Amino acid sequence: MKKLDVLGFGALNVDKLYNVNHIACEDEESYITNSTESCGGSAANTIIGITRLGLKTGFIGKISTDTEGKLLHDNLIKEGVDTQGIIISTEGRSGKVLGFIDKKGERALYVDSGVNDHINFSEIELGYVENSRALHLTSFVGRSIEAQKELIKNINDKILVSFDPGHIYVDRGIKSIQSILERSNILLINQAELKHLIGKKYKTYQQSAKILLDHGIDIVVVKLGERGCFIAHSDEEYFIKSFKVNCIDTTGAGDAFNAGFIHSYLTEKDIEKAGLIGNYVASCSIKKYGATSGLPNEKELKNISKNI
Repeated sequence: MKKLDVLGFGALNVDKLYNVNHIACEDEESYITNSTESCGGSAANTIIGITRLGLKTGFIGKISTDTEGKLLHDNLIKEGVDTQGIIISTEGRSGKVLGFIDKKGERALYVDSGVNDHINFSEIELGYVENSRALHLTSFVGRSIEAQKELIKNINDKILVSFDPGHIYVDRGIKSIQSILERSNILLINQAELKHLIGKKYKTYQQSAKILLDHGIDIVVVKLGERGCFIAHSDEEYFIKSFKVNCIDTTGAGDAFNAGFIHSYLTEKDIEKAGLIGNYVASCSIKKYGATSGLPNEKELKNISKNI
């Protein structure tokens, strides 16, 4: 069995993205100016980003035997991601996301989760996970969160766990993801999600990050969009400014940040440097349409690392 650096566990979706003149609200109309189709899913985007940066990766997820499932499977193989952990269902439909992107690069997403929400712990090969240095978790719409909870109860403590809950898990409340938070070494969360998760106790993102450190998390990373990121670890704090670029599409920007941060942390164990690299990879992502088209490769990362 191949030794892997990072294993992703999350939803696999085909992203169908539409450029619109503006994102329509209730009783409004908008029109489409362009459209693209690509493979996505938060954990998958991050794993592809980490792969391009030079680490060995794999994935746990579920697809159907439909056209979208074949596209998702083939894309992971093309990107160099090990697919031994992919579960293929002969029933149901593979996941899809409909996305609408306005002229400023802001977006609205609608998820059709399909078989993503029907993963059982019994379908996961524990040895496959145990053969990895790190496990990266992201959200599912439905009950596959239970498979994630069961998995982290059964893996070796030496495996580093990174967790990006996204809006879906944050909306469930802190109690519903408590067991995942307690096992997570790195929490990657944006400011809006953090505020919602902390609730009435929220005052500032700095203070809220410290609250989450008390849940047993080693490193809390707050993604601040165009402002950069804030990192809390024990008594250390870092605010790291973003790279200023022309934003075309924010789809997958947070996933791209995760890729840069996780890759850098695993290779250098320098938290501040990991934040810088996370910001850099995110800045590359938003310069192009889609979640992965702008992700940099290992050579590009080495060139920028010399200057930061």
